[in-house]
Amino acid sequence: MPWLKADSPFDPDQLDTPVIGIGALLGNHDSGLHRHRCGQLLFTQRGCTRITLDHQVCMLPPTQVAWIPPGVEHRAVMQQTVDYRSVYLDQTLSRQLPDHVQVMSVSSLLRAVLESICEAPFKTDWHHGKPFHLLSLCLDEIAAAPAQPMLLPLPVDRRLSPLLENLEQLPPDLQTLVTRVGASDRTIGRIFRRETGMGYQQWRLLRAVELLATGRSLDCCADELGFASDSAFIAFFKGMTGCTPRGYFK
Repeated sequence: MPWLKADSPFDPDQLDTPVIGIGALLGNHDSGLHRHRCGQLLFTQRGCTRITLDHQVCMLPPTQVAWIPPGVEHRAVMQQTVDYRSVYLDQTLSRQLPDHVQVMSVSSLLRAVLESICEAPFKTDWHHGKPFHLLSLCLDEIAAAPAQPMLLPLPVDRRLSPLLENLEQLPPDLQTLVTRVGASDRTIGRIFRRETGMGYQQWRLLRAVELLATGRSLDCCADELGFASDSAFIAFFKGMTGCTPRGYFK
C-alpha cells in the first residue's frame, strides 16, 4: 500500500494514472480546505473523520464511505487516531459515480475491494487483467451502496449563524441555542427543518456517531448529549438508525 506519513505532502493531481490508492495513520489531522481535479472515495478502517463542505457537514465512521466529486472544495478533520484510506478516480471514471457529494454504507465486500485498490502500486495498469476487474467491481458496489443520512446542510438563518461558525463544535446544545438565540426549542426546530430539511435530532445523531467512533463510552455520550441515562441515549440512537450503537458499528 502506498503509505503516507502524517506530515507528507500529497497531490493526486500530479500523478498521471486513472486510479490512486493511499493509506495513512493520522492523529488530530486537519487537511484544510482544498480540492482536486479527480474524484475521491474516502473511508477509514478505524476512527472518525468530519468532512466540511460549502454549507454542509458530515461525519464518516468506519461503517461508511464518502464520495467527493472532482472540483468540490472540502476539508477533512480527524480526531484522535484515524486509520485513513483514500481512492482517487480521474474525471473519466468519476462520471460513472454521482455528481454530488454522497455518504454511503460500506459492505464487507466493498471494504475489501477498496482496501485492495489502496494496496496497489501507483504504476498499476487499471485497463487490463485483475486490476481492471477489481475497479469494475468497486464502481458497481459504489453504485449499489445505500446512501446514509450523514450529510447535513448548514442552516443560514442569521439567528443561528454565529453559533455555527465553529464547525468543530457542531451541533450546539439545544438549550444553548434557546438561551443565546432567544427562541423556543420549537422555533429552532422549525428553522432547522425549513433550511436543511432535517430536524435538530439528526444533528445530535451526527455528534453521537462522532463520539462513539472515537472511542467514547455510552455513559460519556449520554452525558455530553444531555440524556438522562445510557438507556435513554440507546433508545434515541435506535430510533434514529434502526439499531443500537453496538449494532451500528458492528
